[in-house]
Amino acid sequence: MKKILTGIKPTGDFTLGNYIGAIKQMVKMQDEYDSYIFVADLHALTIAQDPKSLHDRIKKFIAMYIACGIDPNKNTIYIQSENEYLPAMSYLLECNTAYGEASRMIQFKEKSKQNANFSVGLLTYPILMAADIIYLDADLVPVGIDQKQHVELARDIADRFNKKYGETFKLPEPLISEVGVKIKDLKDPTKKMSKSDDSPQGVISMFDDKDTIIKKIKGATTDSDNEIRFDEENKPGISNLLNITASLTDKSVDDIILECNGMGYGDFKMYVADIVANKISSIQEKYNEIVNSNQLEDILNKGKEKSRELAKAKFELMKERLGVGR
Repeated sequence: MKKILTGIKPTGDFTLGNYIGAIKQMVKMQDEYDSYIFVADLHALTIAQDPKSLHDRIKKFIAMYIACGIDPNKNTIYIQSENEYLPAMSYLLECNTAYGEASRMIQFKEKSKQNANFSVGLLTYPILMAADIIYLDADLVPVGIDQKQHVELARDIADRFNKKYGETFKLPEPLISEVGVKIKDLKDPTKKMSKSDDSPQGVISMFDDKDTIIKKIKGATTDSDNEIRFDEENKPGISNLLNITASLTDKSVDDIILECNGMGYGDFKMYVADIVANKISSIQEKYNEIVNSNQLEDILNKGKEKSRELAKAKFELMKERLGVGR
């Protein structure tokens, strides 16, 4: 069975868009691959973080992923910073990576322009990402098109190391996410619902209570003609609500339109709000069970042990190939 690796960056909020756009796909893939999921807390440090908030989000995000259907029996789940071999491997890889390669990464070029006092970590984190991938000999890394370049860098670094020092790493392949349903911001349905958005009224958090969810959906931007139909260009707000509803039920968009025929926008929004609030409430019940038990500690301890064992073996092989150590 092929290995697949997914990283979760514990920044921002955990949104309905994350659940529909990413986690539901991960739940499907866990039956098809030997799946590894890690919290990329070291990657979060490329910009300043509040330590307490970061620490709290790490476990909250893992618990929510499990509550959303990620099965700990089908996934190895661990925290990046608890595997000390990864940053050690990253340094060895950095010494085999040209500055030009690292500085050509699109995200580095964009973010370094936004802040002239960027940290060295912003430049080198794609190499740590390479270590995250190739220590495991991962076959596939699911990424959006904007992250494909980072997997290609990991391939280049691994291939160069193999040719220079002997066969050490498997070359990973990017698994480009299929273009599926993209959940949009409730206030501005021309842009995606983002966990880093500055407009909280347009974003539904998986941690929002029922009343807050209903209020946000009732305040969603629509249009003036009061017709419920799917038209993303001319009716982006209504189309977004239809997509959300279809993604959380077994109904098609056409079935929902038929069911809601004759409704005004107010009634339609309430229809959507009830479905979303009830779905998130059921997930939150599972989440609360997980965070109030020892289950999470057991899962993370098991994942930590397995990932460290694999990384230690690869790190020792790298040192032997490079001629360092005893």
